[in-house]
Amino acid sequence: MKDAEFIFDDKCMEAFQLLKQALISAPIMQPPDWSEPFEIMCDASDYAIGAVLGQRKDKKLHAIYYASRTLDAAQLNYATTEKELLAVVFAIDKFRSYLVGAKIIVYTDHAAIRYLLNKKDAKPRLLRWILLLQEFNLEIKDKKGIENTVADHLSRLDDIKEDKIPINDDFPCD
Repeated sequence: MKDAEFIFDDKCMEAFQLLKQALISAPIMQPPDWSEPFEIMCDASDYAIGAVLGQRKDKKLHAIYYASRTLDAAQLNYATTEKELLAVVFAIDKFRSYLVGAKIIVYTDHAAIRYLLNKKDAKPRLLRWILLLQEFNLEIKDKKGIENTVADHLSRLDDIKEDKIPINDDFPCD
């Protein structure tokens, strides 16, 4: 399909604009309810980490904040468990202003994270992260990758561009 012609007609543009509007409208994005627990969905891939902060309203999860970033050169060499715990630490740090003093449920597709919080003989880096997490009222729950699609996609963004693209200040002639 490399050589397939890409057709983006008016109907496609209309659907694209409708989708953009739906993703930023109230049923999707919600302001936080400080009396309810927060939920964080985290994931790590070989080259990036991603997380979603949300809350349930009427048993439906509503996003409050999305975050992701690429791993630096040293983090690329981390073991899978370290990358998954890094995703949790990243999310807690990124969403800190929402989470201090709140009940937090963290969903991850890496079951070992739950047991790391009670482990006394882990690597020093993991122990530092565990100490950071102990400040919060956390409950870690398993969630299969297929059920954790948003965080999974945030950690697997294709073609992440690190280079800054210059802005073209020239206006085309009418």
